Amino acid sequence: MTTAVLAGPVLSACTSADPTDQVRDSAQAFLADWSGGDTEGAAARTDDEALAATLLDQTATDLPGATLTADLGDVAVDTDEGATATATWTATWDLAAAPDWTYQATLDLTRDGDADGWTVTAEPTLVHPELAEGQHLQLTRTLPDRAAITDATGAPLFTPTEVVTVGVDTAQVTDLPALAAALSAATGVSAEEIAADVQAAPSGQFVPVITLRRPDFEAIRAQVFDLPGAVFPTDTRLLAPSPRFGAALLGRVGAATAEVLEETTGDDDQPLYAEGDQLGLSGLQRAYQEQLTGTAGFTVAVISLDTATGDTGRVVDTLDPVPGTPVQTPLVPAVQNAADAAVAGQALATHVVVIRPGTGEVVAVSSNEAATAANALAGQFPPGSSMKTMTATALLSAGTVTPDTAVACPGTTVVDGREFENEDQFDLGTVPFTQAFAQSCNTTFIQQGLTLPDDALSAAAASYGVGTDWQLPVGVFSGTVPATSTGTTKAADAIGQGEVLMSPAQMALVAAGIASGTPAAPVEVVGAEPAGSAPAGPGQAVLDQLRPMMRQVVLTGTATALADQGEVYGKTGTAEFGTTTPPDSHGWFVGYQLGGPQGDLAFAVLVEAGQSSSVAVGVADAFLSGLSPQG
Repeated sequence: MTTAVLAGPVLSACTSADPTDQVRDSAQAFLADWSGGDTEGAAARTDDEALAATLLDQTATDLPGATLTADLGDVAVDTDEGATATATWTATWDLAAAPDWTYQATLDLTRDGDADGWTVTAEPTLVHPELAEGQHLQLTRTLPDRAAITDATGAPLFTPTEVVTVGVDTAQVTDLPALAAALSAATGVSAEEIAADVQAAPSGQFVPVITLRRPDFEAIRAQVFDLPGAVFPTDTRLLAPSPRFGAALLGRVGAATAEVLEETTGDDDQPLYAEGDQLGLSGLQRAYQEQLTGTAGFTVAVISLDTATGDTGRVVDTLDPVPGTPVQTPLVPAVQNAADAAVAGQALATHVVVIRPGTGEVVAVSSNEAATAANALAGQFPPGSSMKTMTATALLSAGTVTPDTAVACPGTTVVDGREFENEDQFDLGTVPFTQAFAQSCNTTFIQQGLTLPDDALSAAAASYGVGTDWQLPVGVFSGTVPATSTGTTKAADAIGQGEVLMSPAQMALVAAGIASGTPAAPVEVVGAEPAGSAPAGPGQAVLDQLRPMMRQVVLTGTATALADQGEVYGKTGTAEFGTTTPPDSHGWFVGYQLGGPQGDLAFAVLVEAGQSSSVAVGVADAFLSGLSPQG
């Protein structure tokens, strides 16, 4: 039922002998009932209750979910007859998920048998002045084309793309188990899930299985096209260049969900959008929903109630939709494509995040099909020996060691009764600190780390932004390094185990801070408010010592596979997790390239459960090899 709010006072009964006041009271009472949702009460105030009820109920159908504000204007009584009158009023409809619609209208009234009573004439014009007998209103709501999310150059990243939905027409199915099995084999969707969805649907209903880009559908077309009951409607959707392109950051667009509709409301707490609208469901597409979607417009026409007439309607009012405005990201397609190609070669969940040193700009965020894309930015993983970039920062800052300091690297070391070891218990004896770093000697970093104040490692990490509450449209886990760890936990923290957790994005930010010397807050959208204060950094003297150590990792240490990739600096990491014996391990490589084909780039590679850092080094190698020159 349509509800509305009537502006101005409402009188409960006629109290004046002045006909003008009587007409005003009667008109206002009619509008009050209508505006209060009491269409029966409003109809009873007319000269044809049945017709008026039909008109008001039809209007509620024509303007679904709309609410009305009615402002009564001038009242005029026929001075010759004294038995007829008119009342002007302004209708303002708060349309569902569209701007308000306002127009001027008139009520005709006649005096009834009661000397003080007036009734509203039941006629179509009481709803809208253009409405005639046998007609009703037709509201058509339109959204503007969605504004673009662009790359660093301003080129749109999402474009209209043809898609095919593989689905089932329940009325055409002849052998459901066979159909479900065949569709499952082609699409990867569970046969049990397909069968259950079809069985739950009424006969003749379309049941979607999966929506594919046209090339992906063509790859399975021969397997599915002739299956009895399978149907393949096509559509156009706004999609990124590839299914995984910047997915964690950019997000995706699709049919509005109840959750998305609930979070996009106007000043009156009414939804700005409607079911069926193509809206941002995740990432920047969702975070910048209103800016990208714009404002809906509408057209109102009067059209014959008799659909057989073929009446297409006569437009009585229109409001053009207001386009949204683009959102520019720092993404560089050439870098993103290289990262996507590098992770695609891995069967295990793999992520690459690339940051521009000095600016904090996120230039690529990549996760392969096996991965949960959000983990590239928000995942929480032990960083393993990639943490030694920060442990070394703490040690160098404290003056405990220099790159040339001779340090012990035994195969094992014991802390409070717990034995820690190097990979395969390798033993370097006594070596320069740089060599212990390059070869990733756990025992060195544990022994040296235990000499530091308990909060030294946390402070060193914070100098690169670790632990900062970044204020970003798409959240980034900034890591956690306890400031109060002691004993075995403090020992484990020094080598990226214990209670230390990081995301690939934050580790890339650490690498960017080392590369530039000026750590920066992350930037996901060009021109947006800063995500936070720029980290202080550890100071130039520390970085001047740390950078050559990271270079030796590539030249003589655990990442020599990257030695032919130009000027690359880095740190490998193997991070144990889980409860198996021996434990599973993530593989990390964190580093930066100076003067490469796409300029200076810092990056972090994580291969979940990769067991060794070598697999992450291989992904880094593929990424750097795939970079094309700037142009």
